[in-house]
Amino acid sequence: MVNQSAPFVDDPATDPVLLRVLAAAGLPATGRFLPRAGWVSRVWVGDEYVVRLSNGRFRDSFRHEASVVNLLAGSEVPHTRILAHGDGPDGPWCISERLPGQTLHEAWPAADSHTRQAMIESLGHALRALHRVPVPADLLPPWLADALAGKPWPAFHPPVVRAALQQVEAARRLPGHDSRLLADVAGWIQERLALFAADEPVLVHGDLHGSNVMVDQGRVTGLIDFAEALAQPADVELDIILRWCAKARDLPPTPDGQGLDEATLTEVPGWLHGAYPELFEREHLHERLHFYDMYEELALYAHHPQPDVREATQDRIARLLAGHSHLDGLVW
Repeated sequence: MVNQSAPFVDDPATDPVLLRVLAAAGLPATGRFLPRAGWVSRVWVGDEYVVRLSNGRFRDSFRHEASVVNLLAGSEVPHTRILAHGDGPDGPWCISERLPGQTLHEAWPAADSHTRQAMIESLGHALRALHRVPVPADLLPPWLADALAGKPWPAFHPPVVRAALQQVEAARRLPGHDSRLLADVAGWIQERLALFAADEPVLVHGDLHGSNVMVDQGRVTGLIDFAEALAQPADVELDIILRWCAKARDLPPTPDGQGLDEATLTEVPGWLHGAYPELFEREHLHERLHFYDMYEELALYAHHPQPDVREATQDRIARLLAGHSHLDGLVW
């Protein structure tokens, strides 16, 4: 989630942390590096590569990302190569090649309608290629496996279909939980599990929105940040993409950044559908998407550390039980 096309007006690498990471990777500290903000990492964008230093919140995220990128070798998926990763005195680090262009989030406001459509259609082709990559059926980020095993939750997506009822049980252990609401949710989930019985898991990015797609001249040059990639049904990919379209202001590129205006994204679902129709052809797609949304709301309700955030999820859960969500205004 960094701008890899920013102008290099800063001085050559002098940050001692950056220098230690470059030395650990055996790379020269030559050229210029621009520090950039990120959600969970310090980032430096260089002439040839991008350096990231994690805050450690997501266990083994760079190792997981590297293993996923290895799966992409020889595929038609546009992506950045990871040059090195490891752990050092400053924390986990990763160095990847710098891709041409800028993030979709950054390119979007200035792009005309034709260019926007071309970028989304290119994204559809990239996703189709991604979902054809052979993947271990049990692929799961280590930090997410930890969370499902009872450890702290650093993030509350992507959805894991088999773990939906587990989130209901976790919510029931909270003091003051709404037992009637959770009973309704448990029944709602059980009624819908059959929708997923015949699914074949594929490789899904898991966090695909405007800040994790690089574009240049109207085409996707790379999908980036595979820290949440996992094996799930292909339409899990739509969960975050459509959430971005409907609630882009809630998904800024950095904690202090500003999300896009949702009114500029209304045609994205239709363009994506045109480029990758199979992704939208699942029977009972709306119910499946509501299931993924319910998973995330339950994860927030059961595990978020802030009581006010947990409380706010109850209204959204009730709306889902009534058949309504952020999807209501989207057309594809």
